[in-house]
Amino acid sequence: MPAPTPLLQDGPATGPILLLAHGAGAPMDSDFMTEMAGLLAGCGVHVVRFEFAYMRARRTDGKRRPPPRMPGLIDEFQQVMSRFPDGPVFIGGKSMGGRVASMIAADPQDGSNIAGLACLGYPFHPPGKPDSLRTQHLPAITCPALIVQGERDPFGNKDDVAGYELPANMQVFWSASGNHDLTPPKKSGRTAQENWTEAAQAISGFIDGNT
Repeated sequence: MPAPTPLLQDGPATGPILLLAHGAGAPMDSDFMTEMAGLLAGCGVHVVRFEFAYMRARRTDGKRRPPPRMPGLIDEFQQVMSRFPDGPVFIGGKSMGGRVASMIAADPQDGSNIAGLACLGYPFHPPGKPDSLRTQHLPAITCPALIVQGERDPFGNKDDVAGYELPANMQVFWSASGNHDLTPPKKSGRTAQENWTEAAQAISGFIDGNT
């Protein structure tokens, strides 16, 4: 039997939990994930980070494997969820990790056990392919949902998302001039830290409002 997936935990030991999965190309302890976990913890959120098996394997041999197909990622995420049966549990992640969480939230069998969904930089479509949408399952999500998105995210910018029919229970918080990591250009007069802090506050407020 394989060993349980290692976890990184930040924030208070009690209260609502946010299970946060990484994106396709960076691990759970990337600069972005570490910064966001710390900011969320500072807002009183118990953040639990984990890694999918393909990313853990990179640490062993250094080979840059691509993510497996979505069913395998969903199964891994669900295994981590099963380690926190007492709830309330919010699920989410960065980019691909948020997409995996959204697929779980859209499943009638799993969605009813989720307090809410929080995505950082949702990959609405691949960069440069605005017609290849990854939104078909979103209307099936019945739990409260929040997407924190950069206004100029190549995976779905503000103009793109304005044309989508998102469910009424899904909020979008726009990170001013942010890219896929919510980082604004220098000419905007804003800093990445400002955007990340506001993102953490938005997620914390969302969790507080749904517990």
